[in-house]
Amino acid sequence: MFAVYASSFSSDDPLSGLVVGERPDPEVPDGWTTVQVKAASLNHHDLWSLRGVGLKEDSLPMILGCDAAGLDEDGNEVVVHAVVSDPAWTGDETFDPRRSLLSERHQGTFADKVAVPRRNVVPKPASLSFEEAACLPTAWLTAYRMLFTRGGLKAGDSVLVQGAGGGVATACIVLGRAAGLRVWATSRDESKRSRALELGAHDVFDSGARLPGKVDAVMETVGRATWSHSIRSLRPGGSLVISGTTSGPQLDDAELTRIFFLQLSVVGSTMGTRDELASLVQLLDATGTKPLVDRTLPMDQAPDGFAAMAEGDVFGKIVFTR
Repeated sequence: MFAVYASSFSSDDPLSGLVVGERPDPEVPDGWTTVQVKAASLNHHDLWSLRGVGLKEDSLPMILGCDAAGLDEDGNEVVVHAVVSDPAWTGDETFDPRRSLLSERHQGTFADKVAVPRRNVVPKPASLSFEEAACLPTAWLTAYRMLFTRGGLKAGDSVLVQGAGGGVATACIVLGRAAGLRVWATSRDESKRSRALELGAHDVFDSGARLPGKVDAVMETVGRATWSHSIRSLRPGGSLVISGTTSGPQLDDAELTRIFFLQLSVVGSTMGTRDELASLVQLLDATGTKPLVDRTLPMDQAPDGFAAMAEGDVFGKIVFTR
């Protein structure tokens, strides 16, 4: 079958290990099923995989891609949940120490077909296209869990979203507005600030700019570059929810004094559950909210999408179609 896969690793030139070609059809263990992929979206996880982060040499070649929407074996339109937990695990699968994402231990979604556990298939509503639904399982699910499960935000609360433009940040803006939050966003790029306003942010600011007030929570995916600003933007008792560190994991100043004095909470958040994905899909269906797609490319042009993400030339999700 057709597939886009990693054949080697390179930290300096990750795209050198990206191959567009043929791979065997997926193996389907007991309790698993196959989904015919109609659309799959690109994540930073896929670029990190090409650098050898989270993926072992003996796993190569590995079909990349965590997210997909398509048709199940009965022809039903479905969304694929990307978190694969141990079959014996019960409860929130994001806490399973043996969990993985598709394209880590199991072949990914950038292919004609993908094999997944039967419990990882969620019905896709007619209100969402395959391209829109393919945006949800990683970035949008991460944003949903950050805002509502880990952040505990509700209508009327205020939130600052750092780094408008990235997939998770974009989703936080759209979902926050749809849920009745007061949404502020930051970006170094003026055009991205303008786009954030179009998406529903109530106000936008240059990265690091002084805000007109404090917020209940900050959604943080950038890390080192915005950490101090995030901490200083919170009201006493507020929460910083972090799900990524795209600017690097090391901090020059963790702002510990401010954290304990103002009784701030720093909350980690990773992906989401199958039930949260189903709730996210229902929220979008009920409100008519749509994921933002930056561009759609045929899957055989996947290297162009990877190059755009590597250069940071993205606002929203890059989606590959079959």
